Order: sequence, then structure tokens, then C-alpha cells
Amino acid sequence: MTIKTFEIQYNSINSRNTFTNGDTMTGKVILETTKALKIKSLVFIGKGRARVCWRENHGDNHHVYWANEKFYSIKHHILAGTEFIGKGRHEFIFSFKIPEKDMPSTFNSPVGKVIHKVKAELKQNLKLTKKAKTHFTFVSKSNMDLLQEPQSGCQDKNISSGFGNVSLDVHTPKRGYMQGEDLTFKVEIKNCSSCSVKPKFELYEKRSYLAQGHRKLETHTILTGRIDDASSQESGHIFKTISIPAKLPPSILNCSIIKLEYRLWIYLDIEFAKDPAVKLPIVVLPMFQPEGIPPANTVNGFDAQQSGFGFPQQPGSAFTWQLNSGFAPQPNPGFAPQPGSR
Repeated sequence: MTIKTFEIQYNSINSRNTFTNGDTMTGKVILETTKALKIKSLVFIGKGRARVCWRENHGDNHHVYWANEKFYSIKHHILAGTEFIGKGRHEFIFSFKIPEKDMPSTFNSPVGKVIHKVKAELKQNLKLTKKAKTHFTFVSKSNMDLLQEPQSGCQDKNISSGFGNVSLDVHTPKRGYMQGEDLTFKVEIKNCSSCSVKPKFELYEKRSYLAQGHRKLETHTILTGRIDDASSQESGHIFKTISIPAKLPPSILNCSIIKLEYRLWIYLDIEFAKDPAVKLPIVVLPMFQPEGIPPANTVNGFDAQQSGFGFPQQPGSAFTWQLNSGFAPQPNPGFAPQPGSR
């Protein structure tokens, strides 16, 4: 075999081996031969794309739905035209700037994936093209200004059989939270009924795959539990702090065929009645420090404790934004499709 080694390698720029919009990646294409070689061309390619594919069975009918979305494709000729190289090991250096455009982070599941990769193609006359590739972890920058605003939701519920009225108000100081960051929310309950209520919460993930006018939906519970340990017939407000799991994949809201969303679902468990509930969107951000972003315990430049929502400072809730960091892809935990949506 004339070509002993043909591979592409890149240099990491941080301890987590991640890249983001506008970063410059450097590396090399390694070619090792056992004798002199005539080359037609050697091409470097940087690509970012998304793909979904799933199969549905309806009785005897089977259909496969699929779709692709391309974010960028950058090509550079390292060697162009006929070139002769001698026997031995050769290294060709490349430099590649990742586009500044808005595009999703690396993601992988059995149904869909977002891939960012670099590859090299070696062409010779009358021979198959030799290819080498490697994937890299891309972490998307987010528009942080849109994620720092407080959000709230409410619902009033008339209890059947004349038991009275129950209302639920939920507030969060902002919408975007980084991996590992504490999320504190405020629950206000007005119980004008004779029923006892048990406030509960659930943080869940919603994955949507879109292709050919069809959607495949998957949901998965991340965190769930009681907000207060006791049932109550009284009105009042409660603060609850939960931690966003550090290894939770960042939200994907900037892809036309894959959506990865998170919801905070607060509800009042009432016996023999439909539970009043509020759902608020939560955006999970990678551990990345864009410039000019306030610390995690401030909202729009002022401390959440001093805001109109009255959020207390939580012990150990301070969060440090980390520069040049991101997330590493995790093995798929086996998400099962759920009928309908939450």
C-alpha cells in the first residue's frame, strides 16, 4: 500500500476542547507514503450541518422521514494541480475560521444530530478519492440580552362542586441559565377554597424533529419534586432553588429541523380536581462567558434580591461564568417518544 497514513488533526484552544462562533482552528493534514506519489489535489473542507431521519409504521405502510440543513461548507485547496511528493511523512498545516453566523451547538441522538467537522480529500488519477475527517465540539453563542428578562405566568382555577377558587403565580428572575447554575423561582398561591394543595415542580426536556411536514416529538423528565413538604389550605408564597444539571445539553432554538427546548412546569396537586399549572420556558446555556454579561445572581444589572420579585440570595447560588469552556457530548440516555406534547 503506497499510502500508509492519511489523517487530519486539529489543535485544541481550551481545556474542554470546544470551539464557538468566530474561533480560528489550526491543525494539520498528515500524509505518510511508502514511495513517491503523484497527487492531483489535496483539499481541506470545514462543514457544519444538521440531519434528522426516522421511520414510522402505520399498519402495513412504512415511511421514512428525513431532512438536512447546511450551516456552512468551506473549502480550501492545499495542493492544486499535479504535484509529486517523496517517500515518507508529510504534514500540511491549515487554518480555519468558524463562521460568525448563528448556528446550533453540537448535538447527537438516534433521530437527529448537529455535526461540525473538518476533513481532507486526497485525489489521484485513476484512483478512488482518499478521505480523512474528524468531528469537533461546537458551542453556540447566545443572544444573552434576550434571556435576562424576568418572566412569569399565572392560572386561576375554580374548584368544582363549589369548593372555591385557587390561583397560582410563578416568577423567575430570567429565562437563560447556564449548565450547573442555580435556578430560583417564586410561587405565589391564593387558596380561597376548602381544599389542600401540594405545590410541585418538574423540569423537562422537549425534543422536536421536523421533516417533510411531519414532526417527531420526544419528552423526558430531568428534575421533579415537591416545592413544599406539607399540604396547605393557606395562601402564601414559596421560594424554591434547583440546579440545572451541569451535563445537560444546551438548548437548540436556531435550527429549522431540530428543536431542543426545556420547560419548568409548576402545578398544584389537588385531590379530585384538575391541577392548576404554569409552564415557563427555560433556555439552557453552555458554560461560556460572552462579554458584558452580568453575574448569575443579577438581572439586568441589579441584584435579584433588590428586584420587585423579592428573590432572596441563596446559599451557594453564586455562579461564575467560565471563559473558553463548553459541553462535551454525552451518550444518549434512551429517550422514548411520548404521545402528544406537554
